Amino acid sequence: MAFFQKTFNLKKGILYIGGTLAIAGVSTLLGMPKLDGLIRPPLTPPAWVFGVVWSILYLLMGYAAYRIASSSSGDKSGALKVYWLQLIVNALWAPVFFRLEWRLFAFFWLLLLIVLIGRTIMRFSAVDSTAAKLLYPYLAWCAFAAYLNLGFYLLNR
Repeated sequence: MAFFQKTFNLKKGILYIGGTLAIAGVSTLLGMPKLDGLIRPPLTPPAWVFGVVWSILYLLMGYAAYRIASSSSGDKSGALKVYWLQLIVNALWAPVFFRLEWRLFAFFWLLLLIVLIGRTIMRFSAVDSTAAKLLYPYLAWCAFAAYLNLGFYLLNR
């Protein structure tokens, strides 16, 4: 299957890409990222990097889910259920870390998210290997986020 599908279903595109971006927006509003006054772990990127990276990742995630929804093979329903579950877990991380400041809990929440992303990749690969590969950068970034999360917890207890 080619990276870009020959036809694009606007209704599905809005549901999967737009839905993913909407959940990301709600998460940001609930979490309102703020790291002022905190000791930052080594390798913490500048604040603007997070917005750029997450925007790209959410677009890739939404397009991957769109590809699964548009596929005619495999268990796309089961794959999409795991996708939406991991997306909700993702969305809840920001309020836990930033608003509630439960940084140790947020670290373990990220570990749960990483497991769910891995499960999503496995389910996606059974339907569309390209869609699964689109989630690799997301998995890598969440692993890096777990490092940062733990670093913030250890340096700011």
